[in-house]
Amino acid sequence: MTPQIFQIHGLVSFTLAILLLFLGKSLVQRNAMLRQYCIPESVVGGFVCAAVTTLFYFGLNIEIEFDLDVRDTLLLYFFAGIGLNSDMRQLLKGGVPLLILLVLAGVFIVLQNALGMGMAEAFGLDPKAGLMVGSISLTGGAGTTLAWAPLFVDKLGINNAHELGMASNTVGLIAACVIGGPIANRLIRRHQLTPSGDGSLEVGVLEQQPHQSMDYYDVLWAWMWLNLTLMLGYGLNLLLVDAGITLPKFVSCLFAGIVIHHIVLAVMDEQRLKSWGGARLGLSLISDICLGMFLTMALMGLQLWQLSGALLFILCALTLQILLTVLYTYFVVFRCMGRNYEASVIASGFGGIALGSTATAIVNMTTVTQKYGAAHQAFLIVPLVCGFFIDLVNAVIIGMFSGI
Repeated sequence: MTPQIFQIHGLVSFTLAILLLFLGKSLVQRNAMLRQYCIPESVVGGFVCAAVTTLFYFGLNIEIEFDLDVRDTLLLYFFAGIGLNSDMRQLLKGGVPLLILLVLAGVFIVLQNALGMGMAEAFGLDPKAGLMVGSISLTGGAGTTLAWAPLFVDKLGINNAHELGMASNTVGLIAACVIGGPIANRLIRRHQLTPSGDGSLEVGVLEQQPHQSMDYYDVLWAWMWLNLTLMLGYGLNLLLVDAGITLPKFVSCLFAGIVIHHIVLAVMDEQRLKSWGGARLGLSLISDICLGMFLTMALMGLQLWQLSGALLFILCALTLQILLTVLYTYFVVFRCMGRNYEASVIASGFGGIALGSTATAIVNMTTVTQKYGAAHQAFLIVPLVCGFFIDLVNAVIIGMFSGI
């Protein structure tokens, strides 16, 4: 029987996301294991909502749909804040590590697709269907899945390509939110890494850091700079589209923030820079809110019942994909990225690159740095790899494996 669809208005959805973030914070504060393994509050709250909507679907035959249009704007605000808080000197220092991480991600995409195709063949499916439980849905995310699924249906005859991809993306997104914190926590303790202790975080503040004074002018300054950055980011994105280059909007906003930050430093005198210092506190606060709200809304919108189609194949394939990600991150990524604190933070974000999205990578790193201290290089390298280079590499590798 067709389920009754119950649509939730955008304002109600946004308000519910705030309540879920409070719920997640409360549950994390009450649960020592969640705190120990750096499980993000937004993940806990969002997943509770996804579980409840699933119960409504199977128990009452009601499909709840949330209006989540504001979610994408929150992501743009977040990356604009990352750019405004960035330092080009750190980016230049990160040139070689960025290249290393990109190579590591490219190698992992090949492994991911080989595993997916092998699992599909073991279940008697078209081996190319395994690509939908490989880098298309995991490294690529929902957008890449929606882009490739019609081609797999039309050119390869894999009729359930869309369902396989979206279900795998759902499982991967959840797993990406869960594995990052524990991996970093284990690496830091096992190798006795020395955290930076630097309280000038890109997002939020250190857990043990005393609250710094901030007035509403600091927040207004930050809000103004963020809006100016979004305007410039939209303009850059339009210029790129006119030039035939398609990039996610958050990449344009990230670069716009970097440009504005260094223009401000170049033209402001020492007295005026004090107002910029206050604005940075506001930026961290707004970025923290936007990231938490984005991920909460992303998870509360998951439709877990989509997993019921090819459940056994998806669960077996994704179990091995998650295991591969953990082992590769722990034994390869961490070592190749320098075996230091920055490397452990990058490792926490690699699950977001390999299984979820840029947002899950950043929220994993944010949770770790709020506990242990800033990792400035990681917050520049990972978004650039996730949001720019990896999509190009992934598209080439998918084309090679699929023959399309």
